[in-house]
Amino acid sequence: MKKVLSKIGLGMACVMAFSGCTENFDELNTDPLALDINALEDSQVLQGQAFAQAQYVSVNGLHWRFQISQNLFSDIWAQYYATTAAGFDSDRYVQVGRWADLAWGSFYGQAAPQIKLVEDLTESTGNTVGNGMAKVLRVHAYHRITDYWGAIPYSQFGNAELSVAYDSQQSIYEDFFTTLDEATAQLSGGGSSFGGGDRIYAGNASQWLKFANSLRLRLAMRIRYVDPGRAQTEAEKAVAGGVITDNADNAFVSTDEQNRNPLETITDWGEFRMSATMESILEGYEDPRMPEYFAPAVDGDTDGDGSPYEGLLNGQPRVNLETSKNAGHSDLATKFIDVAKGGINPPIELMNAAEMYFLRAEGALFNWNMGGTAQSLYEDGIRASMMQKTGADGASIDAYIASTNTPIPFEAGAAAVTDIPVAFGGDTETQLEQIITQKWLAIYPNGWEAWAELRRTGYPRQYARLESQNPDVGVDEIMRRMVYVQSEFDTNGEAVQAGIGLLSGGDKNNTKLWWDKK
Repeated sequence: MKKVLSKIGLGMACVMAFSGCTENFDELNTDPLALDINALEDSQVLQGQAFAQAQYVSVNGLHWRFQISQNLFSDIWAQYYATTAAGFDSDRYVQVGRWADLAWGSFYGQAAPQIKLVEDLTESTGNTVGNGMAKVLRVHAYHRITDYWGAIPYSQFGNAELSVAYDSQQSIYEDFFTTLDEATAQLSGGGSSFGGGDRIYAGNASQWLKFANSLRLRLAMRIRYVDPGRAQTEAEKAVAGGVITDNADNAFVSTDEQNRNPLETITDWGEFRMSATMESILEGYEDPRMPEYFAPAVDGDTDGDGSPYEGLLNGQPRVNLETSKNAGHSDLATKFIDVAKGGINPPIELMNAAEMYFLRAEGALFNWNMGGTAQSLYEDGIRASMMQKTGADGASIDAYIASTNTPIPFEAGAAAVTDIPVAFGGDTETQLEQIITQKWLAIYPNGWEAWAELRRTGYPRQYARLESQNPDVGVDEIMRRMVYVQSEFDTNGEAVQAGIGLLSGGDKNNTKLWWDKK
């Protein structure tokens, strides 16, 4: 019987003729990790190629995919950056439909089929270790998508039907924890798989096991406000199983000449700069990560505060951006820019030891068994981040940890974005703000995770946007989710309408996700 594959139910990745930079989508996508069709007869080669491709596309490695999936949405809503292009309305809380549609299509047309292909192949060929790795990658990839939209196609993806049902976010998270149970059992015996086809850990099962436990800890903390008992159980299981504690085990997707870090390309387009929130926090803390993250503004110290690092308030009205803001505000640090201009094409970071310490510190605030006190784990998180990002010596790091510095106004006449010091202390809520603020700094530039944690906790505090063009989200409010894309209404309409019914407040940007209960 002939099977009709749905738009998002493809079993194999295909080369899709999407377009390029957001303002001019005219670049043909010739997938940089396209499968070699001649390798189809060799399952091991195929699995390695497919796994490499799945890793790169699942984090939107190609530049235009990264821009329309992350840079123009979560990066600016987390206030890592502010946009400087007048036509980029997403910084004014407009979810631009064609960008979101391309982001959705990029995941379901490229990443999801590759992940499914690897998982199915490894299962059918008895590659137990490789199957465990594929399961972990699936959880990592899908948690980003459900944390953008809420209910999404998940359990029925690849069903070869015209309609693909949506799963509730709660049921998806339940399956995440079950899948991680299966994966950790498969990885616990050690061994290796994929070799050079694994762009994250070169096939090392022991490192993938730490990644799996660390992912469990991240997801456990995500549900702390909606299901604290389950959150504690899963978090303690993760720590007992062994999470990332050393920067040597940090998870990165490797890059090379063909498969580049997308920031290395999009910085050339000159469409975003450091946010005012970043300037307030980094400058106030006298944070040594500032030059590792951003460059001095071309125009130097334009606000008279003695520093050439300049941030821009988010939500600039179009008229404000008709005169370029680029020279007066800080671009990314040299390592992130075009290699031809001195950049290094760094690997794409998925998870680091610092994040694990901060997650454990949050759990310890509530007497969970996290292997340390909230303060000791918070301070270890700062140490891990400083050593990773700056290579600072122990004495310098200790001085930073003990500092009573607080954020400062980003310009004369403004207020500081918050008043919390680096030195740990205060009531529980203040300590939580300190933990999340330092996590926000440590996981930079992972806007997917930063925006999720902002929604979950309300931290770090942000400057209000100058303008919002979204009637559902005010200038001093947080964008809560992405609304569903038009292509789904056009091709999977009955299913997406049922998916809307699984949300708590309709298909709106101010509808909170299942776990967003603080």
